[in-house]
Amino acid sequence: MLNPFNYTWWLASRAAGIVGFTALGIVAILGLVSALKLVKPATAARMRPWHERLAITGLVAISAHGLLLLADPWLHPGVTGIFVPFTMGYRPLWTGFGIIAFYCLAAFGLSFYQRRRIGARRWRSAHRFASLAFVLGGIHALMAGTDARSPLLLGLILGFGAIITILVAARALGLPAKRGRAEVRAQAAAAGRAGRGLPASVAPRRVAPAPRRH
Repeated sequence: MLNPFNYTWWLASRAAGIVGFTALGIVAILGLVSALKLVKPATAARMRPWHERLAITGLVAISAHGLLLLADPWLHPGVTGIFVPFTMGYRPLWTGFGIIAFYCLAAFGLSFYQRRRIGARRWRSAHRFASLAFVLGGIHALMAGTDARSPLLLGLILGFGAIITILVAARALGLPAKRGRAEVRAQAAAAGRAGRGLPASVAPRRVAPAPRRH
């Protein structure tokens, strides 16, 4: 039987990776649900602080996931292997995917605090690729993780991947967002009719001008 104390750094790294993956998966889902207008505006506003906190938590955990491996006596990746993609001796392709995914997610997450300089429209356009970076991280977890075939971890990775893929596809098609814009226009029109003293469900009618008297 394997002694877990012989693999302390590896186990700590794996635990931090799972925490980070879970936190960033929830972040991706919250962001897509808000962007697709699947919840009410008040609910979306309450979700924003959690979106930010979980993003920071996930990035810190993923950072720990890589840094803890520096002390692992078996893997011994070195600083270059941790920070430079495709240079680690252990499964360089899949570990490289994980490093690239982390850099992309860190850039997207930290750009939130510079969105005024970047521009809101440009920031939103670039932020759409954050979910794709998360999927890249999922591939890293599946192919580089020695315990990725365990039912619990496999279900976690595939479950997040399936949900995010569906939401990304829905956003690409624009189905809920278009409906949301139509509802906003309808509400604005109803408010305008109510301001003119007309029932919200009644469309305004043109009143024929009175006949002129000769």
